[in-house]
Amino acid sequence: MDAFDPQTFHSLIGVQGEDIGWAQMSLRAVAIFVVGLIIMRFAASRAFGKWTALDIILAVIVGSNLSRALTGSAPFWPTVVATFVLIALHAVLIWAVTRWPSLSRLLKGRSVRLVIDGAVDEEALRRHGIGPGDLRMALRARGLAEVEDAETVHLERNGDISVIPRSG
Repeated sequence: MDAFDPQTFHSLIGVQGEDIGWAQMSLRAVAIFVVGLIIMRFAASRAFGKWTALDIILAVIVGSNLSRALTGSAPFWPTVVATFVLIALHAVLIWAVTRWPSLSRLLKGRSVRLVIDGAVDEEALRRHGIGPGDLRMALRARGLAEVEDAETVHLERNGDISVIPRSG
């Protein structure tokens, strides 16, 4: 007897395109949960921490792939393999952007200066959808009461707003 019997496997989790019972769906859910945990361990830890557009796209596609394997609308193993391929592609792209700044700017964007020497760049705020309340909140988070107390404020590539207070 083979270590892996596809017929037994399919009887446990069901076959694509056929109705899947509650027990088969439950087994698929457990399997997809385990696969998801494994994928999280293989993915760069930052892929699911501070998100850039590259990370968000990966998360959406991984979630979509795994949900299709869970519901049986796609074949189980090819979908899992394709998901691991996406994780590997993400890892290669992350490696590449650390070596080539121009690729980093293309795939991950660049920070945008919102305030310089206490003066607000209103056009940058509008262009990036940052309201005055968002700016004030970022200033308060750094303990600053007024925008004039900031040397610079940047909208970072991951969407965070960073503040460098004036010295002195």
